[in-house]
Amino acid sequence: MSYFDALILGLLQGLTEFLPVSSSGHLVLGQEVLGVLQADNITFEVFVHFGTLFSILAIFWKDVWQIFSSLFEGIKQPSNISILLREDEHFKLAALIVVGSIPAAIIGLSFKPYVERAFSDVNLVGVMLLVTGLVLFLTRLARPKPDKMVGWGTAIFIGFAQALAVMPGISRAGMTISAGLFAGVAREQAARYSFLLALPAIFGATLLETVEITSAPLEKQLIIVLVVGTIAAFIAGYIAIKTIFIVLKKDKFSYFSFYCLIVGLIVILV
Repeated sequence: MSYFDALILGLLQGLTEFLPVSSSGHLVLGQEVLGVLQADNITFEVFVHFGTLFSILAIFWKDVWQIFSSLFEGIKQPSNISILLREDEHFKLAALIVVGSIPAAIIGLSFKPYVERAFSDVNLVGVMLLVTGLVLFLTRLARPKPDKMVGWGTAIFIGFAQALAVMPGISRAGMTISAGLFAGVAREQAARYSFLLALPAIFGATLLETVEITSAPLEKQLIIVLVVGTIAAFIAGYIAIKTIFIVLKKDKFSYFSFYCLIVGLIVILV
């Protein structure tokens, strides 16, 4: 993998991780176009996922800090957990993130071999992009309420939506934000929960992939390639998150459906 490949794929990962157009699908397509060897993919994906992970932390660091502070309080005084769930917004948010993460963890681990094989099927990526496009288009029918927050039932619903995104071409951000909107959650709150829910999902996937690469030492040139890709993913991810909030505020989220539908059709036909 060249430095140019790393730059392009890093930017692609960062942008598409948080824009509702499927990062996994675009990475498959990008690697196909650039002719990147499969042997390089796992290591590279680990590092660019770290880049997108840090872009979330850079924007939501206050929320993350308060979540960990609240969790620490719960650990110190477990008898107060029920009170914290009622009165501490960030403690409840942490619990909602755990609940929302369970479906993806179960499905991802149970069907890991099948999912890995799906990444070699470019036509499947095209079909799944069409599915993503259809869901995004249907958000035009959603009626989010300005003051509605994510609750327990909504967290489970969004969690199952996230679980679908183990398939390349299904957008994690697209599915989770859409699920929140369909459930009537306020636009900004749906996006906020979606991005915070991505933290354990991205971290867990990255941890599993890291185990697969720890046995092989990294060459100096590959390290530079990985650094380029990681920085590119971080910058692009930061811009993508900011963009989503602007798009949601203007009620233009469904516009991404046209892009997914067009790309999906091109992939299938070409």
